[in-house]
Amino acid sequence: MDVFELFGFGAKGWGGALLEAALMTLLVTLSALLIGAVFGSLVAWGKLSKSVPAKVAGDLYTTLFRCIPELLVIYLIYFGGSSLMTAMHHSLGGEGFFGMPPFLSGAFAVGVISGSYQAEVYRGAFHAVSRGEIEAARAMGMPRLKLFFRIIMPQVMRFALPGLGNVWQMTLKDSALISVTGLAEILRTSQVGASSTHQYFQFFIIGGVLYLVMTSISNRFFNAAEARVGKSFRRAIG
Repeated sequence: MDVFELFGFGAKGWGGALLEAALMTLLVTLSALLIGAVFGSLVAWGKLSKSVPAKVAGDLYTTLFRCIPELLVIYLIYFGGSSLMTAMHHSLGGEGFFGMPPFLSGAFAVGVISGSYQAEVYRGAFHAVSRGEIEAARAMGMPRLKLFFRIIMPQVMRFALPGLGNVWQMTLKDSALISVTGLAEILRTSQVGASSTHQYFQFFIIGGVLYLVMTSISNRFFNAAEARVGKSFRRAIG
């Protein structure tokens, strides 16, 4: 079987399966980034607050999930969660193994890892916001909620955008680790295809090319977004 037939869209080709795997990788990465945004925002708020327990909890979160290997976090959440759910299932009179959904557990695991990095991005971006604008808004009696959405949040997102681009790339690569759960993303599909056809070099090269294509496209997207936001900001202050 030649390369075109192997990676084509015919009956014996793996082209369709690899494209579906690329879509799954993209969905996992987007889901993980959104989950990480929620955790990262809350952790950044805790680290910036005056509450000592909130600061300690935020520091513990970022230290824990940035120091423990990503694969170990996925093992703990997927296999540990499956064991816990199975034990609960048995306690209620059920039988057999109760496995965690691979997509949900994988996206959540990568998401909490992403959140530890996003928290530092948001925290650093907040420190870059002009204190003068915040004090001026407070002096005018602007409500705290309106101050956040009108002054703080737009500037935080502007300063955080370059860092979020790096977090996206890291999350995209970390999504490959979810292959241990059996989810058919790029790496898992490449492994199955390579084992089925014994064409290991070709499948892993194609898998790498798919990651490279997604990384290159997302790089262009973030660069365009940074340029657009920077231009809008200069127009606003000009």
